Amino acid sequence: MANAANSLASLIPAGDTAVSGRIVQLFGIVTVLSIAPGLLVMVTAFTRVVIALSILRSGLGLQTTPANLIIISLSLFITFFVMMPTFDQSWRDGLQPLMKGQITEEEALPRIAEPFRDFMLDQVRSQDLALFSDFAQASNRDRLPEVQQGSGEGEVVDFRVLVPAFMISELRRGFEIGFLIVLPFLVIDLIVATLTMSMGMMMLPPTIISLPFKILFFVLIDGWNMLTGSLVRSFM
Repeated sequence: MANAANSLASLIPAGDTAVSGRIVQLFGIVTVLSIAPGLLVMVTAFTRVVIALSILRSGLGLQTTPANLIIISLSLFITFFVMMPTFDQSWRDGLQPLMKGQITEEEALPRIAEPFRDFMLDQVRSQDLALFSDFAQASNRDRLPEVQQGSGEGEVVDFRVLVPAFMISELRRGFEIGFLIVLPFLVIDLIVATLTMSMGMMMLPPTIISLPFKILFFVLIDGWNMLTGSLVRSFM
Protein backbone atom coordinates (compact mmCIF):
# COMPACT_ATOMS: atom_id res chain seq x y z
CA MET A 1 0.00 0.00 0.00
CA ALA A 2 2.83 2.38 0.86
CA ASN A 3 4.52 1.66 -2.47
CA ALA A 4 1.25 2.31 -4.33
CA ALA A 5 0.76 5.61 -2.51
CA ASN A 6 4.33 6.66 -3.32
CA SER A 7 3.80 5.80 -6.99
CA LEU A 8 0.59 7.82 -7.10
CA ALA A 9 2.33 10.74 -5.44
CA SER A 10 5.10 10.59 -8.02
CA LEU A 11 2.52 10.78 -10.83
CA ILE A 12 0.83 13.83 -9.29
CA PRO A 13 3.55 15.95 -7.69
CA ALA A 14 2.64 18.16 -4.78
CA GLY A 15 1.74 21.69 -5.79
CA ASP A 16 1.12 20.75 -9.43
CA THR A 17 -2.20 22.27 -10.50
CA ALA A 18 -2.18 20.96 -14.08
CA VAL A 19 -4.20 17.82 -13.29
CA SER A 20 -6.70 19.62 -11.09
CA GLY A 21 -7.08 22.31 -13.74
CA ARG A 22 -7.85 19.67 -16.36
CA ILE A 23 -10.43 18.08 -14.05
CA VAL A 24 -12.13 21.43 -13.50
CA GLN A 25 -12.05 22.12 -17.25
CA LEU A 26 -13.59 18.71 -18.01
CA PHE A 27 -16.27 19.28 -15.39
CA GLY A 28 -17.08 22.66 -16.93
CA ILE A 29 -17.37 21.14 -20.42
CA VAL A 30 -19.72 18.42 -19.19
CA THR A 31 -21.82 21.04 -17.38
CA VAL A 32 -22.10 23.22 -20.48
CA LEU A 33 -23.09 20.23 -22.62
CA SER A 34 -25.80 19.24 -20.12
CA ILE A 35 -27.41 22.69 -20.20
CA ALA A 36 -26.81 23.30 -23.91
CA PRO A 37 -30.50 22.81 -24.89
CA GLY A 38 -31.55 25.41 -22.32
CA LEU A 39 -28.86 27.82 -23.50
CA LEU A 40 -30.00 27.34 -27.08
CA VAL A 41 -33.52 28.40 -26.12
CA MET A 42 -32.45 31.27 -23.85
CA VAL A 43 -29.81 33.18 -25.81
CA THR A 44 -30.52 32.44 -29.49
CA ALA A 45 -33.22 33.03 -32.09
CA PHE A 46 -34.84 29.63 -31.47
CA THR A 47 -37.75 30.87 -29.33
CA ARG A 48 -39.17 33.28 -31.90
CA VAL A 49 -38.81 30.81 -34.76
CA VAL A 50 -40.39 27.80 -33.07
CA ILE A 51 -43.34 29.85 -31.77
CA ALA A 52 -44.07 31.21 -35.25
CA LEU A 53 -43.93 27.77 -36.84
CA SER A 54 -46.09 26.23 -34.12
CA ILE A 55 -48.75 28.93 -34.52
CA LEU A 56 -48.65 28.37 -38.28
CA ARG A 57 -49.57 24.72 -37.78
CA SER A 58 -52.42 25.67 -35.46
CA GLY A 59 -53.64 28.31 -37.90
CA LEU A 60 -53.79 25.78 -40.70
CA GLY A 61 -55.86 23.52 -38.46
CA LEU A 62 -53.37 20.66 -38.67
CA GLN A 63 -52.68 18.94 -35.36
CA THR A 64 -49.73 16.73 -36.30
CA THR A 65 -48.60 18.00 -39.70
CA PRO A 66 -45.84 19.09 -39.95
CA ALA A 67 -44.66 16.77 -37.20
CA ASN A 68 -42.95 18.14 -34.10
CA LEU A 69 -39.64 16.70 -35.32
CA ILE A 70 -39.90 18.67 -38.56
CA ILE A 71 -40.84 21.91 -36.80
CA ILE A 72 -38.01 21.58 -34.27
CA SER A 73 -35.48 20.63 -36.96
CA LEU A 74 -36.47 23.53 -39.21
CA SER A 75 -36.35 25.89 -36.23
CA LEU A 76 -32.86 24.66 -35.35
CA PHE A 77 -31.49 25.15 -38.85
CA ILE A 78 -33.02 28.63 -39.14
CA THR A 79 -31.54 29.44 -35.73
CA PHE A 80 -28.10 28.23 -36.80
CA PHE A 81 -28.36 30.30 -39.99
CA VAL A 82 -29.28 33.45 -38.06
CA MET A 83 -26.75 32.87 -35.29
CA MET A 84 -23.82 31.79 -37.48
CA PRO A 85 -22.01 35.19 -37.33
CA THR A 86 -22.36 35.11 -33.53
CA PHE A 87 -21.11 31.53 -33.33
CA ASP A 88 -18.16 32.32 -35.61
CA GLN A 89 -17.11 35.32 -33.54
CA SER A 90 -17.43 33.39 -30.29
CA TRP A 91 -15.33 30.55 -31.71
CA ARG A 92 -12.71 32.82 -33.25
CA ASP A 93 -12.24 35.16 -30.30
CA GLY A 94 -12.72 32.83 -27.34
CA LEU A 95 -13.05 29.10 -27.82
CA GLN A 96 -10.36 28.53 -30.43
CA PRO A 97 -7.61 30.44 -28.54
CA LEU A 98 -8.61 28.56 -25.39
CA MET A 99 -8.27 25.17 -27.08
CA LYS A 100 -4.87 26.22 -28.44
CA GLY A 101 -3.74 27.28 -24.96
CA GLN A 102 -3.24 30.89 -25.95
CA ILE A 103 -5.55 32.25 -23.24
CA THR A 104 -6.84 31.01 -19.90
CA GLU A 105 -10.39 30.00 -18.98
CA GLU A 106 -10.92 33.31 -17.17
CA GLU A 107 -9.97 35.23 -20.32
CA ALA A 108 -11.94 32.95 -22.65
CA LEU A 109 -15.29 33.08 -20.87
CA PRO A 110 -15.98 36.82 -21.50
CA ARG A 111 -14.80 36.50 -25.08
CA ILE A 112 -17.15 33.56 -25.71
CA ALA A 113 -20.12 35.26 -24.08
CA GLU A 114 -19.68 38.77 -25.52
CA PRO A 115 -21.02 38.01 -29.05
CA PHE A 116 -24.19 36.55 -27.51
CA ARG A 117 -24.54 39.63 -25.31
CA ASP A 118 -24.32 41.88 -28.39
CA PHE A 119 -26.91 39.78 -30.23
CA MET A 120 -29.37 39.90 -27.36
CA LEU A 121 -28.87 43.64 -26.86
CA ASP A 122 -29.72 44.19 -30.53
CA GLN A 123 -32.98 42.23 -30.19
CA VAL A 124 -34.21 43.00 -26.65
CA ARG A 125 -36.88 45.64 -26.06
CA SER A 126 -35.90 48.56 -23.87
CA GLN A 127 -39.09 48.14 -21.78
CA ASP A 128 -38.25 44.53 -20.90
CA LEU A 129 -34.64 45.41 -20.15
CA ALA A 130 -35.71 48.25 -17.88
CA LEU A 131 -38.17 45.97 -16.07
CA PHE A 132 -35.55 43.42 -15.01
CA SER A 133 -32.97 46.13 -14.36
CA ASP A 134 -35.35 47.69 -11.84
CA PHE A 135 -35.94 44.29 -10.22
CA ALA A 136 -32.19 43.65 -9.98
CA GLN A 137 -31.50 47.04 -8.44
CA ALA A 138 -34.32 46.65 -5.92
CA SER A 139 -33.24 43.18 -4.76
CA ASN A 140 -29.48 43.85 -4.66
CA ARG A 141 -29.27 47.54 -3.84
CA ASP A 142 -26.89 47.00 -0.94
CA ARG A 143 -24.78 44.26 -2.50
CA LEU A 144 -24.34 44.98 -6.20
CA PRO A 145 -23.52 48.10 -8.19
CA GLU A 146 -26.29 49.72 -10.16
CA VAL A 147 -27.28 47.75 -13.24
CA GLN A 148 -26.83 50.03 -16.19
CA GLN A 149 -29.49 50.24 -18.85
CA GLY A 150 -29.08 50.76 -22.55
CA SER A 151 -26.34 49.71 -24.87
CA GLY A 152 -24.25 52.84 -25.08
CA GLU A 153 -20.50 52.87 -25.12
CA GLY A 154 -18.93 51.56 -21.94
CA GLU A 155 -22.20 50.19 -20.55
CA VAL A 156 -22.44 46.51 -19.63
CA VAL A 157 -25.72 44.75 -18.89
CA ASP A 158 -25.59 41.80 -16.54
CA PHE A 159 -26.63 38.47 -18.05
CA ARG A 160 -29.07 37.84 -15.20
CA VAL A 161 -30.92 40.94 -16.40
CA LEU A 162 -30.38 40.53 -20.14
CA VAL A 163 -31.38 36.87 -20.59
CA PRO A 164 -34.93 37.02 -19.08
CA ALA A 165 -35.57 40.37 -20.78
CA PHE A 166 -34.45 38.89 -24.10
CA MET A 167 -36.70 35.84 -23.66
CA ILE A 168 -39.75 37.98 -22.92
CA SER A 169 -39.00 40.10 -25.98
CA GLU A 170 -38.70 37.00 -28.14
CA LEU A 171 -42.00 35.62 -26.81
CA ARG A 172 -43.74 38.88 -27.65
CA ARG A 173 -42.32 39.04 -31.16
CA GLY A 174 -43.12 35.37 -31.74
CA PHE A 175 -46.77 35.95 -30.86
CA GLU A 176 -46.88 39.11 -32.99
CA ILE A 177 -45.65 37.14 -36.00
CA GLY A 178 -48.06 34.33 -35.13
CA PHE A 179 -51.01 36.74 -35.12
CA LEU A 180 -50.14 37.96 -38.61
CA ILE A 181 -49.87 34.33 -39.75
CA VAL A 182 -53.21 33.24 -38.31
CA LEU A 183 -55.21 36.28 -39.49
CA PRO A 184 -55.72 35.25 -43.18
CA PHE A 185 -56.60 31.71 -42.12
CA LEU A 186 -59.18 33.11 -39.71
CA VAL A 187 -60.74 35.07 -42.57
CA ILE A 188 -61.02 31.88 -44.62
CA ASP A 189 -62.66 30.10 -41.68
CA LEU A 190 -65.20 32.93 -41.28
CA ILE A 191 -66.06 32.95 -44.99
CA VAL A 192 -66.55 29.18 -45.09
CA ALA A 193 -68.62 29.21 -41.88
CA THR A 194 -70.85 31.97 -43.28
CA LEU A 195 -71.39 30.09 -46.54
CA THR A 196 -72.21 26.79 -44.84
CA MET A 197 -74.67 28.50 -42.50
CA SER A 198 -76.37 30.31 -45.39
CA MET A 199 -76.69 27.02 -47.28
CA GLY A 200 -78.33 25.36 -44.28
CA MET A 201 -75.53 22.86 -43.64
CA MET A 202 -75.69 23.19 -39.86
CA MET A 203 -74.27 19.78 -39.04
CA LEU A 204 -71.21 20.06 -41.30
CA PRO A 205 -68.13 21.37 -39.43
CA PRO A 206 -66.75 24.37 -41.36
CA THR A 207 -63.17 23.26 -40.68
CA ILE A 208 -63.61 20.23 -42.91
CA ILE A 209 -64.30 22.51 -45.90
CA SER A 210 -61.90 25.33 -44.96
CA LEU A 211 -58.86 23.08 -44.39
CA PRO A 212 -58.12 22.32 -48.06
CA PHE A 213 -58.69 25.98 -48.97
CA LYS A 214 -56.23 27.13 -46.29
CA ILE A 215 -53.63 24.64 -47.48
CA LEU A 216 -54.17 25.67 -51.10
CA PHE A 217 -53.91 29.35 -50.17
CA PHE A 218 -50.67 28.79 -48.23
CA VAL A 219 -49.13 26.82 -51.10
CA LEU A 220 -50.17 29.33 -53.79
CA ILE A 221 -48.59 32.27 -51.98
CA ASP A 222 -45.39 30.22 -51.40
CA GLY A 223 -45.95 30.49 -47.67
CA TRP A 224 -42.90 28.59 -46.49
CA ASN A 225 -40.59 30.86 -48.46
CA MET A 226 -42.35 34.00 -47.24
CA LEU A 227 -42.46 32.90 -43.60
CA THR A 228 -38.85 31.75 -43.48
CA GLY A 229 -37.65 34.91 -45.20
CA SER A 230 -39.66 37.10 -42.83
CA LEU A 231 -38.28 35.29 -39.78
CA VAL A 232 -34.69 35.67 -40.92
CA ARG A 233 -35.17 39.33 -41.86
CA SER A 234 -36.74 40.04 -38.45
CA PHE A 235 -33.30 39.51 -36.87
CA MET A 236 -31.46 41.84 -39.23
